[in-house]
Amino acid sequence: MKKLLKYILVFLIINFGALDIGNWLMANGPQTEWYINLNQAPWTPPGWVFGVAWTTIMVCFSIYMAYLYKLKPNSTIIGLFLLQFILNVIWGYIFFNQHLVGLGFTVILLLTFVIAAFAISFRYDLKYKTLLIMPYLIWLCIATSLNGYILLNN
Repeated sequence: MKKLLKYILVFLIINFGALDIGNWLMANGPQTEWYINLNQAPWTPPGWVFGVAWTTIMVCFSIYMAYLYKLKPNSTIIGLFLLQFILNVIWGYIFFNQHLVGLGFTVILLLTFVIAAFAISFRYDLKYKTLLIMPYLIWLCIATSLNGYILLNN
């Protein structure tokens, strides 16, 4: 149990670090005139939802990763995690900072596939603990639809 708590703490630090880096790289993107003036999806949630969602997602994902890494401490798990980390961090920079909506859509779609790969590939190993990654996957489906709407309507 002590080892699991250590892994949870490590993944919490890394995951919230990714959020901080991504937030810094997007340079106040959601409050910029560029973003505010875009045609946004009617189902775009209010701004405060994003903070609550990402906090919940990263807590659940950190616990998920701790269980998974404890069970299978191998390079495949770390490789997928690093790919997820990079895609998560660069999306905000590409979309909000550089205004590359199409490339942002590609990145978020790839991120969604990586998280789906986690959920599908390790569902038999983690059983019901796979539910811990579902908030991330569901949120990415919503975020991908928001990004796609902006791509198609601007």
